[in-house]
Amino acid sequence: MSVLEANYAALEQLLDEIAAGSSDACGDAVVAELAERHERAVRRMESIGNRRILDVSDRDAFRVSGSKNLTDYLSTRLRITRPRRRLRAVQHLEAMHSMTGELLPPRAPNTAAGLADGHLGAEHADAILDVLAKVPAAVDPAETAKAETALATEARRLTPREITQLGVRILAYLDPDGTLTDDRDRARHRKLSLGSQDAQLMSTLSGTLDPTTRALFEVVLAAWAAPGMNNPDDESSPRGDHTDIDPDLLRDAADRDTRSVAQRNHDALKALLQCAADGGLLGASHRGLPPHIIISITEQQLRERAGVAHTTTGTDLPITDVLTLAANAQMHLAVFDNHTGEPLFLGRAHRLASQAQRFILFAQYGGCGATDCPTPYAHSEIHHADKDWADGGTTDANHLAPACGPHNRAVGPKPDQWTTEKITTGPDRGRYGWRRNTDPPDQLHANHRHRIRDLLDQHGVDHLRAEDPQPDQRPTSAPTSSVEHRLALVLIDHIPRPMTTQIMWPSQQRT
Repeated sequence: MSVLEANYAALEQLLDEIAAGSSDACGDAVVAELAERHERAVRRMESIGNRRILDVSDRDAFRVSGSKNLTDYLSTRLRITRPRRRLRAVQHLEAMHSMTGELLPPRAPNTAAGLADGHLGAEHADAILDVLAKVPAAVDPAETAKAETALATEARRLTPREITQLGVRILAYLDPDGTLTDDRDRARHRKLSLGSQDAQLMSTLSGTLDPTTRALFEVVLAAWAAPGMNNPDDESSPRGDHTDIDPDLLRDAADRDTRSVAQRNHDALKALLQCAADGGLLGASHRGLPPHIIISITEQQLRERAGVAHTTTGTDLPITDVLTLAANAQMHLAVFDNHTGEPLFLGRAHRLASQAQRFILFAQYGGCGATDCPTPYAHSEIHHADKDWADGGTTDANHLAPACGPHNRAVGPKPDQWTTEKITTGPDRGRYGWRRNTDPPDQLHANHRHRIRDLLDQHGVDHLRAEDPQPDQRPTSAPTSSVEHRLALVLIDHIPRPMTTQIMWPSQQRT
């Protein structure tokens, strides 16, 4: 055991002793001091943790844990909720090597020192780095260094919010007229982010638009977000833009419109996205699937008209929205069972999975099948999970599984690679599980991140069922579903060429 390993073992033992200790014998002043010392130690550990992350990065050590990249390692193995921000802190607050091997000082040395001695916290460092990121590239590096020194010094007595306010004044001093900001800065700061869905399945859209994008967006809003336009609560509301619309019709719709400006902007964006999808602007195919809303729902949800559906892009939709989409779509229904001639077992005739097979795998997995991988199905490839194509694998529905690009390429015989095997028992039977080659054969795991709702539903009924039948008594020629038949429903609206809505019953495939 190395000295560093022994020190961490001693630290863990000491933490156990501190956690088990009591402050009953301490006076009030000592209790307050201990709380301050504890928080200072936590902040110091943040700095040491950045060093450990840099060690992993320098050696590509994330591969031994089966992670596809450093960001994935921080998210899945270290359980860091904002991995990109943490990596930014590592890049700016740690000494890194140049291309020639020279050890360079931290980009923000004073902030790094404050974090290392425990006087600054991770929130202080984030606030300082946010300010420095907005300094125009044309500012003299010496002036930028002075700004970092001032921010780090003041951060020892100010809160992160106050640091942000101080940063506004410093930026105004560095570029008082805004003349130093150029196209490089605008390009560097452009962004658009879609947040996670909340308990109401709503999402926050945030971004920073460059001037041209803003101008284009304002043109769209002027035409599509006008009062009375694209109102989902008014069946008579004009759709699209108002170029060829009867002025009286638009005026009447505007009089009925009670939406706020922000709500009209939202509905205009929704109408624009719908127009792009329906007008064929997204092309004919994306990873073998139609570039449209593809939804997986259960037979019970259709009967009861209740619950939440899942899309290939990872979005949850309430069943009411699914029924609305279905009512507005021009659909043809095709059930993949004994009554269809759709080939699900292609053998060695084709290497790439067919569209029907891709629908089935979406209904079965919901996204990348690798353990804890958050990649949605729309961004996944089809992996020959039983045996690689180069080794004689077949393109049959029951031998395939979805995998994102990095995980698909991570399967192989090397110690730092993965193996995929069919799961034969439990709620994941019929699916392919993943394990690192260094793990024991019984450590085979399925990815549950894309099937959380299925598993929650199943938890309430599985304990009432009899023991699962033996693997050799269960059909293995086609994929199975854990709770009930799942459907993959493709809703395609207003497409000029004939399109179809596909519904597959995974447990009723032809063998």
